[in-house]
Amino acid sequence: MGLLDGKVAIVTGAGGGIGREHALALAAEGAKLLINDLGGTRDGSGVGSQRMADHVAEEIRAAGGEAAANYDSVATIAGGQNILKSALAAFGKVDILVNNAGILRDKTLSKMEEEQWDIVNAVHLKGTFCVTQPIFNHMRERGEGGVIINTSSTSGLEGNFGQCNYGAAKAGIWGFSRCLALEGKKSNIRVFVLAPVAHTRLTEDLPFFQTEETKARMDPKLVSPLVVFLASELAKDLTGRTFFVGGGTIAEMKMVRGEGATKKENGGLWTPREIAQSIDKILA
Repeated sequence: MGLLDGKVAIVTGAGGGIGREHALALAAEGAKLLINDLGGTRDGSGVGSQRMADHVAEEIRAAGGEAAANYDSVATIAGGQNILKSALAAFGKVDILVNNAGILRDKTLSKMEEEQWDIVNAVHLKGTFCVTQPIFNHMRERGEGGVIINTSSTSGLEGNFGQCNYGAAKAGIWGFSRCLALEGKKSNIRVFVLAPVAHTRLTEDLPFFQTEETKARMDPKLVSPLVVFLASELAKDLTGRTFFVGGGTIAEMKMVRGEGATKKENGGLWTPREIAQSIDKILA
């Protein structure tokens, strides 16, 4: 028996790269898959091709699994609702959502145009909201719980040169997910965050991925076992956690607040010079 027998999963941006590997891994453990992919280029431009989603669905069916395809954009509420409708039409329910769809429009802030900011945030941050809201409500109304896995990035959680738009969107996804994990607890809806590193068409131009050895070591299929684990009952007590994953490494990522320094005199009002004098303790 598979870890996900009887479950229905949606993976957005599953026509290639990490999303495809997620879909194949979930299907291998018994889940029925809705493969969502608009089929556009990595920067979000160009005409969409349904073939990307169809091909992955065909791969799953050829391996004995069940899959259907959807081609809606994640960047609108209507698109998110249609993704849910497609899953319900094909399989009658949704148990697992993996928000993976993404694009890149890298520029330094000084050279970034408004459209480059808007489209990256529309696909990543707004897209996570637009797809999650209808599916979260579906899970809550069914009353049988569910799992939502959202894709952030080290670019948002740690920072990366030339990616203010992408980093802001990915950091926003982290905050969104942390809040949603609290909202989902009473309905047994678990929420997780991934910060994956892998060689895909989104990362192929980065200097880090220019050797064949590095490309092999950062194969996207190395990310997906964590998704299966989080989607299964093996992770039933871990909601709200964030995981770095890639190259064989899995590690929890945390926002940590230090002990800091507390002033009790003068009602707790610090002067700038007092802050300077206590900065080592504040930063400890």
